[in-house]
Amino acid sequence: MRLTTHTLTLMGVAVTINIVAALINKWFRLPIYLDCIGTLLVAVLQGPLAGAITGLVTNLLLGIMANPISAVFAPVSMVIGLSAGSLAWIGGFSRWWLALLSGCLISVALMIVAVPINIYMFGGVSGSGSDFFLAWLLHGGKSLYASVSVTVFSSNVVDKTLTALLVWLLIERLPLRIEAQYPFLRHSRRLTP
Repeated sequence: MRLTTHTLTLMGVAVTINIVAALINKWFRLPIYLDCIGTLLVAVLQGPLAGAITGLVTNLLLGIMANPISAVFAPVSMVIGLSAGSLAWIGGFSRWWLALLSGCLISVALMIVAVPINIYMFGGVSGSGSDFFLAWLLHGGKSLYASVSVTVFSSNVVDKTLTALLVWLLIERLPLRIEAQYPFLRHSRRLTP
């Protein structure tokens, strides 16, 4: 990946999309996050490293602007970008059902990083809309680790599959001439009609 002006501009727009979506989530206390649409888009268009940097910058800026907790989860956003870019490289966004599967796999990857951060830093409670589900699981007798894992995965699998499908729809609508500007995109283009 080369950090050209074109790439940096795309990353800046993607970070803005992520921040606006995250603020909408914060205002409405939604059980999904919506804060990685731009990260996945950059990862599919420019690759894993660009996606990871986009996720990192998003969370650091959100940590400064809106909620310091966001900065703590910057490694999670980096994993999202790395995972999405890696999955795009093997064709994970070339069909709608592969995009949905990619969303599930991204959720598993981020869970591995998010659960320990959530438990160690916040005792499992991160202040998101999914904390109600966490409380219900804990009240039902599940362990803290199991409750946080189920909560993180369930809220993220819905969020990441919807996000991955949205990104697939966006790249499907891009004209073929755009591929020249984003060579990494060829991994996500269908080989057959």
